[in-house]
Amino acid sequence: MKRLRQPPGQPFICQDRGEVSLHFSMATVQSRMRVAAPDKLVLDYTRSMMAFLLFKPEPAHIVMVGLGGGSLAKYCHAKLPHTRFTALEISPEVIAMRELFSIPPDDERLQVVCTDGAVWIRDNPAWCDVLMLDGFDAQGLPPSLCSQSFFDDCAKALQPGGVLVSNIWAKDRLRDVIIDRLQRSFDGSVLTLLAEDGENTIALASRLTPPPSSATLRDRARQLADVHPVELDTSAAKLAQARAEIPTMVTFSI
Repeated sequence: MKRLRQPPGQPFICQDRGEVSLHFSMATVQSRMRVAAPDKLVLDYTRSMMAFLLFKPEPAHIVMVGLGGGSLAKYCHAKLPHTRFTALEISPEVIAMRELFSIPPDDERLQVVCTDGAVWIRDNPAWCDVLMLDGFDAQGLPPSLCSQSFFDDCAKALQPGGVLVSNIWAKDRLRDVIIDRLQRSFDGSVLTLLAEDGENTIALASRLTPPPSSATLRDRARQLADVHPVELDTSAAKLAQARAEIPTMVTFSI
């Protein structure tokens, strides 16, 4: 394995057996790319995050907090030709690695912005119809990206009918706090699923609309399967189960 060294706390690259990965430490992988298939979603949690397609199959504008190795940005740029994608990344060191991860140059559909995602989200209400949260640093999930005020701003950043999808990689106690805050910001309209390896919880929250019905989730998974090989059928089944477990005092119209 070849490691491109950086100072402690800074992101670094490992290259091994046809793959390139982004790390803050050797204990965790932030992003992974197969050199022969740079648009493929290698890590299971990234495939689970694409479950937002079951809510919003053809988004006009996706905003993502956290670029990393650009796996989700590249996938959406390749597979959603009518969608604009704006990635907000606070680390210039991460952005400087974009060519190593085959992230396309900025164009009319893809823009990478070096900025504090929390501030950008606060200052741009009603800006997008999908908001993806996957921002981590060497210490894990920054407090500014999981506060109640941040999630309130996320709800306001979405157009009516928009959907938030968040990667929650945190210890159980913090994970539960984050989900509770999302519930508050989105009036209880939140569903969660575990990624395949069980280390990441993916939360989906809808803006001013209830989550799709279980039948709609399964139908959309079937309709999108040929275009999006990201295990949407598995995500649909997990979300349908989560929907069935919503407490009876919370009701949704279908």
